[in-house]
Amino acid sequence: MKPGIHPAYGPVVFRDRAANYAFLTRSTMTSDKTIEWEDGNTYPVVDVEISHVSHPFYTGTARVLDTAGRVERFERRYSRRGAN
Repeated sequence: MKPGIHPAYGPVVFRDRAANYAFLTRSTMTSDKTIEWEDGNTYPVVDVEISHVSHPFYTGTARVLDTAGRVERFERRYSRRGAN
């Protein structure tokens, strides 16, 4: 990689405020806020609205759409127009 053109890549804590969950990872995101992590070091913290802990898809609370009913309704509504 060329030096000087890429953002700094380092440890950052992402904190999900909805679920009161935080995890340490590496990222190019930065923040003025800091947090003292479990290992005693201080890292920048980025607050996020949703993560894998609070997202409905990952928690199993996602709604399943009735796609079969939608297809049948579409065929009932528009199949006769194409046949004439």
